[in-house]
Amino acid sequence: MYFLEQTNPHWFGEEDEDVGRWRTKKIHVIPEWLSKIPLRAFSVNFILGPRRVGKTTGMKLLIKDLIERGIEPRKIVYVNVDLIPDLRYFQDVLRYVSENKFEYVFIDEATSLENWWRPLRGFVDAGLFKRCVLVVSGSLSLKVKKHAELFPGRTGLGKQIEVLPLSFPEFFKLFNPKPRETEIRKLFKRYLRSGGFLGALENEDAFMKEIVAALESELLKIGLSPKLAFEIFSSLLDKIPSPISYQAIASDVGVDYKTVRSYLETFESMYVVQTAYWKGDRRIKYRKEKKIFFRDPLVLRAVSFWTSTKFLESAMYEHVVQEHLFRKFGEIYYYRNRCEIDCVAGGLKIEVKAGKPHRRYPKGVKILDEQSLPQFLMKLG
Repeated sequence: MYFLEQTNPHWFGEEDEDVGRWRTKKIHVIPEWLSKIPLRAFSVNFILGPRRVGKTTGMKLLIKDLIERGIEPRKIVYVNVDLIPDLRYFQDVLRYVSENKFEYVFIDEATSLENWWRPLRGFVDAGLFKRCVLVVSGSLSLKVKKHAELFPGRTGLGKQIEVLPLSFPEFFKLFNPKPRETEIRKLFKRYLRSGGFLGALENEDAFMKEIVAALESELLKIGLSPKLAFEIFSSLLDKIPSPISYQAIASDVGVDYKTVRSYLETFESMYVVQTAYWKGDRRIKYRKEKKIFFRDPLVLRAVSFWTSTKFLESAMYEHVVQEHLFRKFGEIYYYRNRCEIDCVAGGLKIEVKAGKPHRRYPKGVKILDEQSLPQFLMKLG
C-alpha cells in the first residue's frame, strides 16, 4: 500500500524525519512514558495527551528501539490517521495491516477521524489482531477516553497512558544542574516561559503560535467555534485567579451559561484547563464559583497571546501549584469563607502569593511566594 510506504521509512532502512529532528535538538530525551507501554500481544494501548506534547515522536522512537532490539522492520507499521480521508480508507488500511501479519501496529492521532473506533473494534472482535501490540494515540480525551470504554474486555494487556507536558521537577532534571537554590530559581523562571514542552526550548514564540494553531484546529474538528472559544478564553483571563462562575463568563460573551460550561469542559478534555471546586468540612460544592486554572504556563501564555488579553502574574504562580498538586494527588480544591485558601489537596492547604502576604492565615496553611515556590515544587516532585 503506497500510503503506508510513505509513512514507514524504516521498512527501507531510512530514518524517520521526526526522529532526525529529535536527534538534532540541543536537549533530546527518551520519554519515560514509553516504558509503560506493554509490548506483549495481545494488547490495545491508548495514549492520551494534548497536541505538540511529543506523542508522535515518542511512538517513532519506540519503533526505532524495537528495530534496534532485533524486531524485523517489516513487522512494524505506523499509521497516521491525520492523512486518512475517510472511514472507508481507514478500514482498507486496517485490512491491509491484518492481512500482512504486522506484530506492532501504531495508530497515531486516531481521533482526527470521526468514528475511527468502529472499524478498529470490528477487527479486534474478529480476532484479526490477536497476535499484535496496538498503540493508539489521540489528542482529545473527550473522544478517546469515551471510545476507549467501548473496548471492554478487548484490550488484553493494554493500558491507558496520559502524556502531559513536563512538570517542573522533570524539566529541572533535563539540565542536570546541581540542586542549589540559585539554579532551581533560575530554571523555574525558564520553566514559566517554555512550560513543559520540549519543543518550546528551541523557539518559545514560534511554539506558542503552533499551540494556538493546534488549538484552533482541534476546535474545528469537533464542531466548536474558535471565535467563541477566543471570547471565552479572553473573559477567563480577565478573571483568573479569582473564583469564577459560568454565568459571569456568559454575561461577558453574550451566550447562556450552559454553552460556557460545555466549552470549558471541552477545554479540560483538551488538557488546556482544569477546574478546582470549593471544598470545606469534607463537602464539595460543585455549584459554587470555581477556580479554573491552565495546566501549563506556556499554554497560558499562548492563549494570552492569541486573545491579546493580559493576566495577573499571581495567576501563573497559582496555576503551576494547582497543576502540580493535581498531578500528585489526583484532586484539587479551594476554600473561601472569611479567608481564601487557593489550593486544598492531599491534606495540604496552600496559599500562593506573587509577593509577601499582608495578612495572617489559619493554622496549617502554607504560604508560598515566588521565592519559596520552586523549592516546594521540587520537594513535591
